[in-house]
Amino acid sequence: MNLKDKVVVITGGTRGIGLEVARAFLENNSKVIIFGSREETVNKALSTLREENYEVDGFYPNLNDYSLVEDVVLKIINKYGCIDVLINNAGLSANKKLEETTEADFEKVMDLNVKAMFNMTKAVVPFMKENKGGVILNTSSMVSIYGQPAGVAYPTSKFAVNGMTKSLARELAPYNIRVNAVAPGIIDTEMVEALPKEVIEPLIKTIPLGRIGKPRDIANAFLFLASDMASYVTGTILQVDGAARS
Repeated sequence: MNLKDKVVVITGGTRGIGLEVARAFLENNSKVIIFGSREETVNKALSTLREENYEVDGFYPNLNDYSLVEDVVLKIINKYGCIDVLINNAGLSANKKLEETTEADFEKVMDLNVKAMFNMTKAVVPFMKENKGGVILNTSSMVSIYGQPAGVAYPTSKFAVNGMTKSLARELAPYNIRVNAVAPGIIDTEMVEALPKEVIEPLIKTIPLGRIGKPRDIANAFLFLASDMASYVTGTILQVDGAARS
């Protein structure tokens, strides 16, 4: 995949899809830095990856505070010299009905899913411009295509992710910075594993490929989009959902 020694920053990299994405890039000899929301979750993920004999760094800034994000990005630049790939994976879901959703609920989802992505991208792009190129990848969702029957904040935020992805792809293309997103379908994460069998089986029946996706399916999509194999791909929302339709 030609990702050897690429410096890769992954937000939401401590568990689930994010942790598997980190592992996939490490397997391809990239230099990986994971971000998480809390010190303890970051340390746990670092221990897991280091036990697998990977060298990896981690930070836990408040992604909604631009000054803190900027400080951490500068630390990474000072140590590694550049950031080749930024993966904005940190996110928060929602499932409340509209009348049950408070203004605070809505803002919390939008802050992490949209504002945090904006802050990370804004902090990293100047260094990618200096380096004459880079890759920014965002985690979207199948609900950004189809919506969902409740939890309006989540699909709203993911529609915004798609809009930011497509717009920045156009703005940053002259600087050789590619911007794409991956839109996962139903993925076998801790949240899905906790669902009872009577909930999971009907979900599987809605997926033409006949199975729930694995975190590695999503990680492989990120690998492709980050690599030179996707050198002419930008402004794309790559659906990885087994042709599922809601």
